[in-house]
Amino acid sequence: MRLEKTRHCAHNVGRILPFLCVAFALAMPAQARDYLPSKLFAKQYTYNPANEVDVELVLAVDISQSMDTEEQEIQRAGYVSALTSQEFLDAIQVGPIGKIAITYMEWGGVDEHFVVADWTIVQDATSASHFASKISEAPLRQVQRTSIASALEKSVWMVQHNEYQGLRQVIDISGDGPNNQGGSVTEMRDRMVQAGVTINGLPLMMKSNKNTWQAMLNLDHYYEDCVIGGPGSFAIPVRSKEGFADAIRMKLVMEIAGISMPEPDNYFQKVAMREPVRCNLFD
Repeated sequence: MRLEKTRHCAHNVGRILPFLCVAFALAMPAQARDYLPSKLFAKQYTYNPANEVDVELVLAVDISQSMDTEEQEIQRAGYVSALTSQEFLDAIQVGPIGKIAITYMEWGGVDEHFVVADWTIVQDATSASHFASKISEAPLRQVQRTSIASALEKSVWMVQHNEYQGLRQVIDISGDGPNNQGGSVTEMRDRMVQAGVTINGLPLMMKSNKNTWQAMLNLDHYYEDCVIGGPGSFAIPVRSKEGFADAIRMKLVMEIAGISMPEPDNYFQKVAMREPVRCNLFD
């Protein structure tokens, strides 16, 4: 039985390995920050082996006013497609437990958090489809402000107060603009990383081919310097509406499988260095 399980895991690894190779080639790696996990508050629960999972994952999705209806629909469809993809399901099976706990939260300004799909264990196509259906059927919302700081704080609170015990805790935050409410995003980022989570980013730059503030800001650099954090953290920018679903699927597979971006090769040098982003510019 153990040999059969080993062969099954090896088969799943073989299926997602080519996909991960594409991820490494296309993604924009950010330098991972090494923080020592130190819980801000103890998680209160009664141990239940049925609640053990490989990953506790919060999908924190931007619904600020800068996201028009078409972009919100593309965003929703991208998550639904990724969550029901075979690559995502195979990545889950690679883990030692073979299941994850996941929730989908939309966010805007301070204290504007809407749980669209509450914590659910996903371990197969049926449970993944059930979770994705909650996302696709929920009405669209739109709020005015963008508080990444508040969204991070709420996401970690959700991790610390659920009933699951994950080997890893990951916050997957997407957005199309900088933090403009709720205090310092870097200070909040650092506090939340000290709670033991890894924060990955999905900067949405679908308007960056036009003369917009997104293009001038270099939102991908902002996410790298100011938002993501924790061991193995990374950001994958979305530069077109057509590439949205692929970027989300790539990111979810890497997060679930516990794959980090490769370290920079010492034999290669960056074409040009850049100045660090002023993270407090909009706080």
